[in-house]
Amino acid sequence: MPHEKVILAFESSCDDTGVAVIRGNQVLSNVVSNQTIHEKYGGVVPELASRAHAQNIVPALEAVLEESGLNDKDIDAVAYTLGPGLMGSLHVGTAFAKSWAWSHGIPSIPVNHMQAHILAHFLAPGPYPEFPFLCLTVSGGHTQLVKVNAPLDMVVLGETKDDAAGEAFDKVAKLMGLPYPGGPVLDRMAAEGNPAAFKFSKPKVEGLDMSFSGLKTQIWQFLQKETQRDVAFVESNMHDIAASVQQTILDILMEKLEMAVSETAITRVAIAGGVSANRGLRSRLDAKSNECGWEVFIPPMAYCTDNAAMIAMAGSLLDAHGFRGELSDEPMPRWKF
Repeated sequence: MPHEKVILAFESSCDDTGVAVIRGNQVLSNVVSNQTIHEKYGGVVPELASRAHAQNIVPALEAVLEESGLNDKDIDAVAYTLGPGLMGSLHVGTAFAKSWAWSHGIPSIPVNHMQAHILAHFLAPGPYPEFPFLCLTVSGGHTQLVKVNAPLDMVVLGETKDDAAGEAFDKVAKLMGLPYPGGPVLDRMAAEGNPAAFKFSKPKVEGLDMSFSGLKTQIWQFLQKETQRDVAFVESNMHDIAASVQQTILDILMEKLEMAVSETAITRVAIAGGVSANRGLRSRLDAKSNECGWEVFIPPMAYCTDNAAMIAMAGSLLDAHGFRGELSDEPMPRWKF
C-alpha cells in the first residue's frame, strides 16, 4: 500500500478560522472557530476578523491534533489559503501556516480558496463527480460557473460582474432587519413563504455572466416604497418577501446553469461554496436531476461553508502534482484562477 500523505490545513480567508487534517481524502479532524463578534455590526469587520484569527488559530490547531490523535511528526505537508479573501485575515493564516511548516521542515502549499470549494467534492465518502463536470460556485464573495476538466484544470465560463449571490442574500436580509449572517435565516423563512407574492425583474446579462447589484438596489427601493405606505410591511410580509427574493436569485443562477449545460453538453453538475447550503438551491437541483437526468453532486453541509478540510484536499492534489509553495509567497486578496 502506498503511503497516503497526511495534510494539515489552515483556512482564514474571511471570518471563520478553520484548521483540519486529512489522510488521503479521509478527514481526520475539521475544526471551524466561528467569529460571533461581527453579529452586532451586521457584517464582517476586517480588523476584528484578523485579530480573532490570531486568537483562534492555535487553539483550533491543538483541537485538531487532539481529535485526530496525531502529533507534529505525523504531518507530511501544510496547505493554507493564499487567497482570495480579506488581506488581514489571509495574512494571519498564511504567516502561521508557512512558519509552522518551515519550523517542522515540511512543504507548505498555497491554495486558491475558490478552487478548494470545488475540490471539496473529492473528500470522502463521496460520491465523486467524474471529469469533466460543471460547478456552480456560490459564496458571499464570489459567484462563478466553472468547467472542471481535471483537479488542477478549471475554466471559468461565467461569473458575476458585480455583487455575488451570497452577498445579495445577506444584504437583503439586513434590509429586512434579520440577524447576521442573514442568508441562512432568509433561506429558512423562504420555506414558509409564497415565492410568487412579489415580482422582481432579473438583470439582462450576456452569456454566462451574472449580476446581482441591480437586483439588490431594486429590492431596497421596493422595501423603502412599501414601508412608506405601511411601516409594518416588512414584518407583516417577512416570509413572502424572503421567498420572492430567493426565487429571483435562484432563477438567475439556474438559468445560467441550464445555459452552461446546454452549451457544453455536460450534465454532471456540482455546487460549491456557502450558498450551496441553501435548501432552495438544493431543491431546484434535485428537481433538475429528476426532470432532465442531470447527475447532481452536493457536498455535505460541513464542506459547503468555509472550512479547512477543503483546503487540505486541494493541497493534497497539488502536492501529488509536485506543487510547492515558497516562504516568500504573499497573500493574494483578489487571486483568480
